[in-house]
Amino acid sequence: MRVPLSWLREYVDLPATATGRDVQEKLIAVGLEVETVERLGEGLKGPLVVGQVLTIEELEGFKKPIRFCTVDVGRANGTGEPQEIVCGARNFSVGDKVVVVLPGAVLPGDFKIAARKTYGKTSHGMICSGDELGMGDDGTHGIIVLPPEYEVGTDAIALLELVDEVLDIAVTPDRGYCLSMRGVARETATAYGLPLRDPALLDVPPPNSGGYPVQVSDPMGCDRFTARTVAGLEPEARTPLWLQRRLQKAGMRPVSLAVDITNYVMLELGQPLHAYDRTTVSGPIGVRRATPGEQLTTLDGTKRVLDAADLVITDDRGPIGLAGVMGGANTEIAAAAADPETGRLRGTTDVVIEAAHFDALSIARTARRHKLSSEAAKRFERGVDPEAASAAAQRAVDLLVLLAGGTAEEGVTEIVTPSGPRTITVSADHPDKVAGVAYGRETVVRRLQQVGCDVYGQDELVVTVPSWRPDLSEPNDLAEEVIRLEGYENLPSTLPLPPAGRGLTERQRLHRRVGRALAGAGYVETLNYPFTGSHVLDQLGIEQDDPRRAAVTLVNPLSDEEPDLRTTLVPGLLGALRRNYGRGTHDLALFETGPVFRASGDEKPASRLVVDRRPTDDEIASLDASLPQQPRRAAVVLAGGREQAGWWGEGRPANWADAIEAGRTVAREAGVELIVRQDQHAPFHPGRCAALLALVDGEEVLVGNAGELHPRVTKAMSLPERTCAMEIDLDRLERAGTGPLRAPKISAFPVATQDVALVVDDSVPAAEVESALREGAGELLESLRLFDVFTGEQLGAGKKSLAYALRFRAADRTLTAEEASAARDAAVATAVERTGAVLRG
Repeated sequence: MRVPLSWLREYVDLPATATGRDVQEKLIAVGLEVETVERLGEGLKGPLVVGQVLTIEELEGFKKPIRFCTVDVGRANGTGEPQEIVCGARNFSVGDKVVVVLPGAVLPGDFKIAARKTYGKTSHGMICSGDELGMGDDGTHGIIVLPPEYEVGTDAIALLELVDEVLDIAVTPDRGYCLSMRGVARETATAYGLPLRDPALLDVPPPNSGGYPVQVSDPMGCDRFTARTVAGLEPEARTPLWLQRRLQKAGMRPVSLAVDITNYVMLELGQPLHAYDRTTVSGPIGVRRATPGEQLTTLDGTKRVLDAADLVITDDRGPIGLAGVMGGANTEIAAAAADPETGRLRGTTDVVIEAAHFDALSIARTARRHKLSSEAAKRFERGVDPEAASAAAQRAVDLLVLLAGGTAEEGVTEIVTPSGPRTITVSADHPDKVAGVAYGRETVVRRLQQVGCDVYGQDELVVTVPSWRPDLSEPNDLAEEVIRLEGYENLPSTLPLPPAGRGLTERQRLHRRVGRALAGAGYVETLNYPFTGSHVLDQLGIEQDDPRRAAVTLVNPLSDEEPDLRTTLVPGLLGALRRNYGRGTHDLALFETGPVFRASGDEKPASRLVVDRRPTDDEIASLDASLPQQPRRAAVVLAGGREQAGWWGEGRPANWADAIEAGRTVAREAGVELIVRQDQHAPFHPGRCAALLALVDGEEVLVGNAGELHPRVTKAMSLPERTCAMEIDLDRLERAGTGPLRAPKISAFPVATQDVALVVDDSVPAAEVESALREGAGELLESLRLFDVFTGEQLGAGKKSLAYALRFRAADRTLTAEEASAARDAAVATAVERTGAVLRG
């Protein structure tokens, strides 16, 4: 909602020195989200005056039409002589009143005006358009042509109200009454402690039998309908400048006088109106639900097929409007046009004003069903004051009579579905309990009365809610009103005390350690949306019978392209990697920890829980049974350089070994030593994919995979070549762990290092050789590291040499050379027996 400060002052006597920033601070303090304060006309400097076009000379020989004009600006130029101006616009003629900026002036955007030679002529100033003055376009896409009654030489800055401040307020769904000047003025008056001049307090004639006939068939969808008729409008009547400027500042474009008046009243009172050309309405106006298959062409020119739940306005021919959303084209107010025979302007002369109140939920669903967001629907779906309908209709009638020369007919139609006032019973100290502040009864009553409530009672208050606040429905809503008006900033800051003896669970500690370990290894954490689609799994090359295809589909997804909950963390990470790579960051190492969602097929339909009491244990258990499995995972992706080049030496690119090492880093935080074996698993390259296994209750269990992505995957997803990834199941790692991690014991005795080089077939995995060496070396082996892999003619075809560094140490003594050699020989013997290795050299 855009709120011009000059308009706001009509309803609240703000201090003369109050600026838009001051009002912004006050409104934010009472809970409104004032996003910006726009200062219109900032830097604008005259002379900017009304001028009258005297002559127009068409200049020939240029690529676009150019006109050389003389304009009477009175004494504004100091000489009284006509001002010579070059202009390219075509929408004005000799005798028209226009806005002229003279040399020495400065327009918005620090655009300085000076005499300059152009198109062979000297232009002494400029004839202005709305865009050049910061007014926005008025629909003509050309020069501002003023009504003839304004005198030449009049200051156009004041005339057009070019200097103002506009507050841009983001109105939340529960504060729909602030989608009007009336609502914002009420909040401003409360914030400043000033009286409000309510624009809805008008003298409205009582309903009678002479009004335009209306039939409401659905009183639940439309509980109030007011119809007023104005006849004898002058087709040539134009919207006055002051009204045009208010609409423009509020973000709306002037259209025609009747339409502009309905928009103006909507902005002023918050009640959407609709004006029908009475000569095009056939018979009584009706309100009913649409018949399935009915069609209506709305004002935007779109033919819409109606749904049975749509509320429509009808006449004898059928639907003439989509209630609360948009009118129909067949009863549109006709724009004034000249009669080709007489030359006289012809247009709408008789109008029927509709001011109705519609069910908020029905309007919201209709607007979304037809993908039609209008200013009226925006207000109805947030809640419109039903008591303001008759006042809004009267205000529109008054303006039509005043500005268009019409006559208000005596007939007044008002159909109302009887309903009592809404009351809420609340204890006087309830806001105190909610806020933790002792406000006292007097403060609570005073603040609720400022909101517009009627309050009765002592310790137990009976509060009658105002008609413009449909969001107030329970005691907590009233408590919120008291708290916000007393000031959120005045609430004490009290940190909650955790129960004694409790802290993070072991599972939570593991997840935090994993995150810290990966960050310490150079990975950057990313938080991705948990949504995905089957097309991503297709790009990853995942087969149709893969468990990762068993996705949970959302009923109301944010995007039709991502309707499923993720079954793997890798696609989200690859999307983040692709975005960053496309923006110039080529060395990437990203990680994420979080749940994935796996549908087992055994889930039961979720039951709808009650809201008037705490659910029972059985109801909670039933709800839990409807949830899919949610194992927690950790995943990484890498691309580009893993180690940077510098004075210390050459760098190296990330490869599959780094992805495997990331898995080991995660596993170490759980106290698990991974078993690594070659594997084939989408989306990895068949020859560069590893299975990560761990011992759970003595059995090897797959906990994850790591490796380099398949070239087809990197091409399909537009990823860098040699992109690597790893994903591991944290829940399985936790089961494989041996409990809380214990600090390692540091031996005071020296280490004995032994190197061995074993020749094996190319097909033998290094992990298998390593496993055999570990088992054979026994308890004295402290660590084992592969430091060289060699192939060559001297080894023979299909052979490779694996060189390992073995570190031996005893906790209670210094090992002798014989003990270290014996442990090494035992390790080699086991490797020879299991893998067919031969000791090299």
